[in-house]
Amino acid sequence: MTPLPHSTYIGLTTFRRTGVPVSTPVWAAPDGDTLVVWTRADSGKVKRLRHTPRVTVAPCDFRGRTQEPAVDGVAEFVGHADRARALAALRRAYGVRFQLGYVSSRLWQRLTRPGAERHEIIRIRPA
Repeated sequence: MTPLPHSTYIGLTTFRRTGVPVSTPVWAAPDGDTLVVWTRADSGKVKRLRHTPRVTVAPCDFRGRTQEPAVDGVAEFVGHADRARALAALRRAYGVRFQLGYVSSRLWQRLTRPGAERHEIIRIRPA
């Protein structure tokens, strides 16, 4: 089993129903031997992960240009019970940059759609 890469940006590749890969640069924080990603619940990557958990990850720059070969992985959505641990990993990895985005997102959510969750946390394990 190849370990997952650690980098400021990770190229997360999800797959459409047709098998066509779609790569997106994301922040991914290490949490043990897994990576956690915080993303909008209505994003394309979340929709694609709902039908297939297969992903590949590779270190990349902020534009998504990969720097090393991709590693196969399996993604799952983090449940409510594990959410605090995943958020702590993101805070450790990205500090105040993540915290500012998280707080502003939560504030906007409470003003526009109280009670609705706007974001998903994805945990990626090596395949």
